[in-house]
Amino acid sequence: MREREVEVKRLRGKKRVKTKEYEYEYYTLPLYIYIPKSMIERFGFKYRLYIDEENGVITVKPKTSP
Repeated sequence: MREREVEVKRLRGKKRVKTKEYEYEYYTLPLYIYIPKSMIERFGFKYRLYIDEENGVITVKPKTSP
């Protein structure tokens, strides 16, 4: 099992639908793993990835608890 310390990236985007333009933001980890905004608000931007290559499982845990 491998362990990595990672930091969340904030991505912002714009989408145009007919005459309206919408802005949105979302959060990802490396490997494009989506992190909900509620987790960012609760635990912050630093996480640990545990990668189990034998079973093909990736576990995400916050680096610090609230």
